[in-house]
Amino acid sequence: MKTRFLLLPSLLLATTGLAILSPAPARAATSALVDDFSAADHTTGGAGRLVIDDKGAGSQSHATQLCKNGVLKVEGELVPGRGAPAFISVPLALTPDGKPQDISAYAGVRLRVKLVQGPLSVQVASTDIQNFDYHSAIVAAKRGEFVEVRVPFNDLKRTWSEQTPLNTKSVTSVNLVAFGMAKTAFAFEVDEIGFY
Repeated sequence: MKTRFLLLPSLLLATTGLAILSPAPARAATSALVDDFSAADHTTGGAGRLVIDDKGAGSQSHATQLCKNGVLKVEGELVPGRGAPAFISVPLALTPDGKPQDISAYAGVRLRVKLVQGPLSVQVASTDIQNFDYHSAIVAAKRGEFVEVRVPFNDLKRTWSEQTPLNTKSVTSVNLVAFGMAKTAFAFEVDEIGFY
């Protein structure tokens, strides 16, 4: 199954590949809540919890996640390979089957996050993107305390590919991604993520 998650960095990031596994038409009226982290083993939408690492791309990053008392805690170390970026991706699929969803009723992604150490990006995966260069933005927030961050869909950009608008009618997941070109520790906590 791991080979389905061919790990190509996007903003030195990656995600599950669920987007390319399910080319079915989008569904309408997706909930604004992606995950409130009330369940340890699955998202609010019922998808299993995953951590995707960069070992398939030649790096050696590692991470753990713990979901407890409504808070997801992720910590680890980015360890880039020679000439390869380092990344850890925590994909939050909108549905258990990975089918694309219509989120066009919303303007962006919102999350309550505590940045503890290192970098963090939010990424929105859609079936329109076939090369894993999903629409992403760096999460900029004060460190050490929970704050609400809102990232408009229009601010999400692709890293190395042609800049195309995010197709909000074919979204499969929202991903939390730590990334970098240098060895570094990272840690963050999230108590809710959704759309606004």
